Amino acid sequence: MNEDLAKAALTLVGAPFRLHGRDVSTGLDCIGVVAEAMRLTGRAPDVPEGYSLRAVSLARWIGHARRSGLVEADRDGDVVLCMTSPIQPHLLVTAPGGFVHAHASLGRVTFLPGAIPWPVARHWRLLSKEC
Repeated sequence: MNEDLAKAALTLVGAPFRLHGRDVSTGLDCIGVVAEAMRLTGRAPDVPEGYSLRAVSLARWIGHARRSGLVEADRDGDVVLCMTSPIQPHLLVTAPGGFVHAHASLGRVTFLPGAIPWPVARHWRLLSKEC
């Protein structure tokens, strides 16, 4: 686990949820959580825009992840893409004891303890800043 990314993500817990949100004060969605955590570690993520909550293809997400410095891992990634339904992808950041993610139903960024309750589609590791 990338400790810097995990620590950055944990500082976002409690921020409000907002679809397409990219600002901690006005709200973050799951992509906003990952992007802001990456920014807080000194990185410049390539953030997708103009998406909906539902998506049939993951191809677009994979390209943005690669351009953001994330590489696919077999498991135990720093960023996890899961499917909360067959057509709803969701991103989470790995943290000690669980995951940080934007929870639309609760209206805020939360810490999810334990294992992810949804099927995992991809794991990504964050490249070191030197790469």
